[in-house]
Amino acid sequence: MIRAGRHHLVRTLADLAAQHGVGIDHYTRLKPYKAPGFPAPVSSQGSRTRLYDADQVDAYLLGKPVPPLPADEDDGDLLDRRECAALIGVAPNSWDIYKRDPALAKARVEAGGVDHWPRGAVLRFQDSRPGRDAAATRGGRPKRTGDQVPRDLVPALTAELLDADPTISAATVTARLGVHRNTAQDALTRLRADRIADRIDAEPALTPAQAAAALGYPAGQVRRATARAEVVLRARRAAPYLADVAAALHRAGWTTTEAVPDVQLPADDQVVAALVLDGDQAPAPALVWDERHGWRTATSRRHPITRGAVVPPEGEGVRYLAEGPTPPPGDVVAALTP
Repeated sequence: MIRAGRHHLVRTLADLAAQHGVGIDHYTRLKPYKAPGFPAPVSSQGSRTRLYDADQVDAYLLGKPVPPLPADEDDGDLLDRRECAALIGVAPNSWDIYKRDPALAKARVEAGGVDHWPRGAVLRFQDSRPGRDAAATRGGRPKRTGDQVPRDLVPALTAELLDADPTISAATVTARLGVHRNTAQDALTRLRADRIADRIDAEPALTPAQAAAALGYPAGQVRRATARAEVVLRARRAAPYLADVAAALHRAGWTTTEAVPDVQLPADDQVVAALVLDGDQAPAPALVWDERHGWRTATSRRHPITRGAVVPPEGEGVRYLAEGPTPPPGDVVAALTP
């Protein structure tokens, strides 16, 4: 962690390389930071980006005693995602969802290119976190009431329960969080599908059913999750292509930023993506990509994908572009060019 008041002293490996007068590639090959006595990183163990305290590094390089960092915890200490997750007792993946909370998003601080959050902000979030006392509601959600937890926090809270018990059922999630059974089932299905897909990415020889079993998920509870996992994997494989098309559209001046298309998985059985064309000279309000039918124009920027992802007929602002589901980016641009 970065101790309170020391944000300005953070140095990356690139900073240390520049201090040595060498390039980062050369510096990481030499690995002087592995030498005995070199100060330990202030980044968490396992972090992709190593961060160091400048006072400690400078003292080491000058042959002076390395000064210790403050030992007392402070609300101003800056914690990375792993440290935040550990502080409130959840998995890092759960923190990746929690950090979207408006208060945490506002408190976020970047140090060395890595997102951090003040300890005090994390503790305040933990104290006010919805769902912490919902387990006391034995019957789950009271009748004729809405979910007791905000929808955007349900995935993270469910992820905690799934981390603790891979065999957990939707009924148990309902009882623990005080949400509707359908809400609980949807959250479990999505989480399990993503984790099954992650496991297959790591071990491509596995089938979805085998990956689910390896994760400890009961076979009778994951039929929808394994089906969705296959769609998630197709969406991941399509992502580089969609990014290339988005980049081509941006170069054409039809988007103000090189935004990544919004990918959706309607009914858990198909991959659909939408890209809003917000440039002044854009030839259409938005584009929609369907893994079966390819690209088409859309008439609405707010809701480019039709309800249920129903494929609309051509006409009234809808036009299919190029040939096949994955035409080259240049062909998509050419088909749109007046």
